Amino acid sequence: MTNIVWLRHELRVSDNPALHCASQENAPVLPVYIWQPDAAEPFMPGSASRWWLHHSLTALAERLTALGSPLLLRTGAPETVLPQLARSCKANTVFWSRAYDPAGREEDDRVIEALQADTVRFRTFAASNHFITPDTLLNTSDAPYKVFTPFWKRAVTMPVSAPLPVPTRLNPPVKAPDGVSVSALNLLPKHDWTAGLRRQWTPGETGAQTRLQHFLDHDLENYGDARDYPERPGVSRLSPHLHFGEISPRTLHDAINHASDGYTQKKHMAGVFLRQIYWREFGMYLLYHFPAMTDTPMRPEFTRFPWRNDKRQLRLWQQGLTGYPLVDAGMRELWHTGWMHNRVRMVAASFLVKHLLLPWQAGAAWFWDTLVDADIANNTLGWQWVSGCGPDAAPYFRIFNPVTQGRRYDGNGAYVRRWIPELSRLDDKHLHAPWQAPEEVLRAAGIVLGEAYPLPIVEHKAARQRALDAFAHARAR
Repeated sequence: MTNIVWLRHELRVSDNPALHCASQENAPVLPVYIWQPDAAEPFMPGSASRWWLHHSLTALAERLTALGSPLLLRTGAPETVLPQLARSCKANTVFWSRAYDPAGREEDDRVIEALQADTVRFRTFAASNHFITPDTLLNTSDAPYKVFTPFWKRAVTMPVSAPLPVPTRLNPPVKAPDGVSVSALNLLPKHDWTAGLRRQWTPGETGAQTRLQHFLDHDLENYGDARDYPERPGVSRLSPHLHFGEISPRTLHDAINHASDGYTQKKHMAGVFLRQIYWREFGMYLLYHFPAMTDTPMRPEFTRFPWRNDKRQLRLWQQGLTGYPLVDAGMRELWHTGWMHNRVRMVAASFLVKHLLLPWQAGAAWFWDTLVDADIANNTLGWQWVSGCGPDAAPYFRIFNPVTQGRRYDGNGAYVRRWIPELSRLDDKHLHAPWQAPEEVLRAAGIVLGEAYPLPIVEHKAARQRALDAFAHARAR
């Protein structure tokens, strides 16, 4: 009799409730990951996420082999694959962690129905990729929270359990079923454009632990001051590791608190950082209670908003050719590394929806395909926040000025010069608004606007007013 552990979002061996509990029983353990290449749901992992998944599964397979029971990879629908495995292994129980996103919850229901039809025992666990289970936290009116601050104030009062240890040993099945190789999943792109990703990231649980330790040792103490400056090493860069479950929030919570214990400055910064982790919790919480938010604005007036359909301007934004250096640097960083600094994400997203009046769903789709940390809940929350159409969003009239933002958060131009080398010789004064530079300054820097670097595709003041007029029109109808 074998215990099957269905690994979905927790691609790790530490603090993994399903794996931990299965290993405590006196039975062989069969860890399995199921890839659905033909899944119909609209949020299959994008190109960058599939690259990460390939390497994360490779790393997980090595960890599980070292513990004694190799990872089994299968393709197909879980509600078909798991009952088949249970029959072939004479499985005792199937263990897994529940999902909170709409597609995952539907998948849970289908798997449970299929296992019950075959009279296969199963045990499910609250997803340890989150501090809270969304249905256990309601406001005083027994309704979901829609504003982050009261949600956060309530959520932080709820205890966070200590992370579970890595199993000492996993007993393998006497005869493991046949599976497929990671390469057979065809997750890697046919034309290799991933050199930048390889230089930037180390997917897998070990990579997550290494990045966490670096953050604790070097960046936590200055997190509050440095996190807004894209060229400073002030952020954790743990988001893709959290998304793929290579490290759990409980592990993060425990490590942050231990590292800051006894250090006043670090203790304060720990609170600032963990608040951001609770913002991540808030995204999944909202998606659980309002599953339509992936496509539908939560503020009803935005269903009447006069979005434009300009494929040329959308493509220029995607390629980092808007003529606004901070926006373009962020979009190029995204393309080359699969990640973008959060401050720049806000500026680039605001530019799309407010300067260009292009729909936030188009921006969310591009981020989904290009981000290694693409998370349906946080991607949706971020775009609805920037657009002003979410339940707890930036006011629509708050329109980031890319020039002002660039001069404030990239004053020495290091970030822009890194990602837009054609502007590298331009002086700091004109770097974030090259069209304002005198002709002799541009000539000395070797720049011909419209050739080496584009002129702005919109003028800030006019675009800002157009956005305000559009919002006023939508609200008045």
